[in-house]
Amino acid sequence: MSDLNRARSEIAEADRQIAALFERRMAAVREVAAYKKEHGLPIRDPKQEEAVLARSAQYVRDPEMRSYYVRLLEETMALSRQYQHRLMDGIRVAYSGVPGAFAHIAARRIFPEGEHLAFSGFEEAYASVMRGESDCAVLPIENSYAGDVGPVTDLMFRGSLFVNGVYDLPVVQNLLGLPGASPDTVRTVLSHPQALSQCAEYIRRRGLRTEEAPNTAVAAQTVAEKGDPTLAAIASAETASLYGLSILDHDINESAENTTRFAVFSRSENTAELPRDRAHFILLFSVKNVAGALAQAIRVIGDFGFNMKALRSRPMREQAWQYYFYVEAEGDERSENGRRMLETLRAHCGMLKVVGHYAAGDGSPRGGAE
Repeated sequence: MSDLNRARSEIAEADRQIAALFERRMAAVREVAAYKKEHGLPIRDPKQEEAVLARSAQYVRDPEMRSYYVRLLEETMALSRQYQHRLMDGIRVAYSGVPGAFAHIAARRIFPEGEHLAFSGFEEAYASVMRGESDCAVLPIENSYAGDVGPVTDLMFRGSLFVNGVYDLPVVQNLLGLPGASPDTVRTVLSHPQALSQCAEYIRRRGLRTEEAPNTAVAAQTVAEKGDPTLAAIASAETASLYGLSILDHDINESAENTTRFAVFSRSENTAELPRDRAHFILLFSVKNVAGALAQAIRVIGDFGFNMKALRSRPMREQAWQYYFYVEAEGDERSENGRRMLETLRAHCGMLKVVGHYAAGDGSPRGGAE
């Protein structure tokens, strides 16, 4: 056999083995897609993709071949994402508002392959997941300008769903009007109270009247329906295209750092291992009615080495002048150290509930590949 034929024979044998391994890999991808659909997790995780590439590149000892292998992995990951998109096509994602609202934009970015279902309020979207009508819900939990979204925190406290992901959506407000209108023709702006507050300086400078709407997308819809060139909405750029409006002025919110954090809620808890440097958890608790109980509870969390990123209080509806507390902390409460922390913490709490855990650090809602 010539050297050429021998080489071709080895390539054919390698291709046969690669085909078998490819089928094995895609079978595992199918299981990953099923898990993500059940737990309300997005297809993409860029941090995980970076970790896989960095780890797998070390398997190739030849430095000259290593970059080619990384390219092969990148192509394989792209095929895995395509396969997962097909498998997860139709995942039902609930959100509060109407098409074009920031929650809708977040839902589309986290789950671009999903069926996005609009509900009139936070509780309705949450309940649709509990009833099984939706696979998951994307709801806002905090805005960097306006603070926490209390009603959603209350749903965490009362409900049974788990938080399996938290994503940041930068909020960019724009002045939207009828085609042919201009900022100079506008006399009244319509939007959600928070959006009006975020753009208060712009509104004051131009001497505009304000009217409130249930959300920014409804404001845009109203402007489109009324056909009044003196009326404009404050909303996202995506909303303009949905309702046939023009962007009369862009980036009008006072703070360029305005960001809303959205949580993904599902019926099943995410039991997958989290990257140690990105593990976070959300904890809700009430304290016993004894002096110093809250201070002792907070000290327990810190004594076990968990760094609290957020601590907020909310009134308990059923008990006047009683409060529960919301904590977001770095680390994995499922670790041995975390279990000991929770056990110690229970001694100071009337109620203790872990709402969920997630990998932080991706930042914006787009979703890496397995």
